[in-house]
Formats: sequence, structure tokens, C-alpha cells
Amino acid sequence: MQRIANLLVLKENNVLLLKKPRRGWYVAPGGKVDPGESIYEAAIREFQEETGTNPIAPHLKGTYTMVIQEEDTKKVVDEWMLFTLLAHDLEGVPYEETVEGILEWHPVESLHTLPMAEGDRTNLLFAVSQKGMQYGTFTYTEQFKLLKEEIQQSEER
Repeated sequence: MQRIANLLVLKENNVLLLKKPRRGWYVAPGGKVDPGESIYEAAIREFQEETGTNPIAPHLKGTYTMVIQEEDTKKVVDEWMLFTLLAHDLEGVPYEETVEGILEWHPVESLHTLPMAEGDRTNLLFAVSQKGMQYGTFTYTEQFKLLKEEIQQSEER
């Protein structure tokens, strides 16, 4: 099962997002976890590669299972784990554009309306607005239509 780590920076009520060229959807910068690499190391490495900056004091906010299935047969065709980290600042000035897409700062409120996978919307909104950790499973069709969302969370004490 593939592991993906992404990292969202929340600074002055804005978030740094990457607009992917394929669908025009927004994501938090991130990518595949390399063999032997921790999710923390992967999130920082991918963030640095995609933004040209360094996140300050990131921490894990969510861990998710993403399932892609055929809509009619419900046969699972792909599955991966997503780990979302959050930082409240960064060092450096982000690239404007990379081979991965266009980097843009957006107000936190725009997470409700920007085009993105619905599971990403759920986990990014949690990351910027809630304490604790979120866990979940998102089931999609092959066209990324959300079929089912199962969410659990724990709070910090």
C-alpha cells in the first residue's frame, strides 16, 4: 500500500496550497513516502521540493485510508494511506510555479469552496480548525466522486 504525506502551512489565517494542473484541484504540498523514510521526513522533504521553503515545527493532524473502487461492482482498484501534517509558519519565499503546479496562498475560509477532492476538504479543514487528531477512510469512484466518508477523531488533553 502506497503512503502519501502532505503538509499544510497555516499562517496569518491563510493556507499555502498547490493547484494541480491535471484537474485544477487544490492540494496541500506532499507526495510519496520513500522506503525507509518516516512520514514526518517525507512530508518535510516533499514540502521543501514543491515549495522551495522549510516548514517550521510541523505536527501530525490526520491519518487516512483512501480507497478507489469501481462504482458498479464496488471492487477496490487502488488504496493508499495519507498522512496530513500542519505547520504554522515557514522559512523562505515559496515558488510561484513548479512542475507539480501553481502555489497560492488562500484564506482559510476558501477551503470550503476551492475545487478539491472532498476527502482533502475534510482533512484540511480539520487540520486548520480543530485540536487533536483525525482518522478516516474515504471511498471514491475512479473519477474521484466521494462515495463514503468515515471519520473519527481524538482530542488533545
